[in-house]
Amino acid sequence: MSKKILVIEDDTDIRETIVYVLEEENYEVLASDNARILKKINEFNPDLILLDNWLTDWVSDANGQQLSKALKNDPVTSHIPVIIISAVNNIKEIAEAGEADGYLKKPFDLTELLSVVKQYTQ
Repeated sequence: MSKKILVIEDDTDIRETIVYVLEEENYEVLASDNARILKKINEFNPDLILLDNWLTDWVSDANGQQLSKALKNDPVTSHIPVIIISAVNNIKEIAEAGEADGYLKKPFDLTELLSVVKQYTQ
């Protein structure tokens, strides 16, 4: 059974690249350009969430850091690893403040992406 990855990334090129690479590695991927997809989190039941920090189509004006913190503080989703993705210099601090399990700094190479995903889906 393949592992499920939820990708929330508003940059179309980045999102499509992530989806392509992960599907090539036999992950089941559900992707969206906004956080509304989190309403389906219980249906999809992901093993990992890759979450962009700066979403242009925010839900409740929340950014990735706030969404991650909400996911980690919800008993239903707290067990799901969250990786925040961003190009900001202080990504480590943002991930820590959002109680995320890790982070991925843009631009990243595909080897780095797969390494992070495998680390949290083993």
